[in-house]
Amino acid sequence: MKVAILGATGYTGLELLRVLSNHPNAQITVATSQRYAGKKLVDLFPFFKNELALTPLDYDLIANNADIIFTALPQQVSMEIIPELLRHKKRIIDLSADFRLKRPEVYEAWYGPHKAKELIDEAVYGLPEIYREHIKNAYLVANPGCYPTGVILALAPLLKYIREDSIVVDAKSGVSGAGRGLKLSSLFCEVNEGMQAYKVAAHRHIPEMEQELSKLAGKDIRITFVPHLIPISRGMFVTAYAPLKGKLDSKQAYQIMSEYYQGESFVKVLLPPQIPQTLHVRGTNECHLGVKVDERTNHIIAMAAIDNLGKGASTQAIQSMNLMARLPEATGLEHLPLFL
Repeated sequence: MKVAILGATGYTGLELLRVLSNHPNAQITVATSQRYAGKKLVDLFPFFKNELALTPLDYDLIANNADIIFTALPQQVSMEIIPELLRHKKRIIDLSADFRLKRPEVYEAWYGPHKAKELIDEAVYGLPEIYREHIKNAYLVANPGCYPTGVILALAPLLKYIREDSIVVDAKSGVSGAGRGLKLSSLFCEVNEGMQAYKVAAHRHIPEMEQELSKLAGKDIRITFVPHLIPISRGMFVTAYAPLKGKLDSKQAYQIMSEYYQGESFVKVLLPPQIPQTLHVRGTNECHLGVKVDERTNHIIAMAAIDNLGKGASTQAIQSMNLMARLPEATGLEHLPLFL
């Protein structure tokens, strides 16, 4: 299976290159970069053995040399490129937010003008644990955001047991979540030995989380969401708090979550009192979940640890690629974490 990666030198593009280089059924045939076009991957990143030269965007080159295309490009750039690729009858996994939101007016309120509204209904939300069968036949998969992946997986099994009007989510992300571009807030001296909240109750992933949780619940869900930047390169920890409708204890909550994800390759529900850790999922496609009921306040606390570049981005996209190619879902994704 021939694979193209558009935007190969950003963090998510590099993670796609790293994991797909060892995928037994994938051959990387095209990798694009506007900035580094003409240079070999191995010259820029000596840890790669691939002698492939980076190219500028060339629709014919991509269409003639790839079966599946990953677009690891910024928001509002993907939507300009994907329509032409679909006209070439290519299957696409888009890692931007351009096709995640189903209502154009919601997208435009949070991101800006949408130039490919005709494709929104065609796109399948690429969370395999929820939309596995839809992904298999899709031509356009909208890979979920990192925060939504952790939040949705943590809350999905619990929606029928919690009050939907008082969900609070606290989430912490490593610095790679901000991308590879140079910005003051990502500089070492600005991040090291500190922690800060940002975009409080105003993060662009909020409508994506609410859209998908509302679908699963069958009713309108609203959340209060506060993300934080922490001084690690990769990793994400989500803690969601919600009041219970009735009575549950931690053992029952664990059983609910375990049954919901029974048979899933990449979601592991930890037995209380175990707590997920970002180091245990670093560099993998896994999501580790934990749950605790505070019986004193009758609130449930759901926790999720993922790698924001892995299950929160690139390896989840490869999981969808496996489904689209009718391969075993875990193909090329069963490596151990980078614990140290």
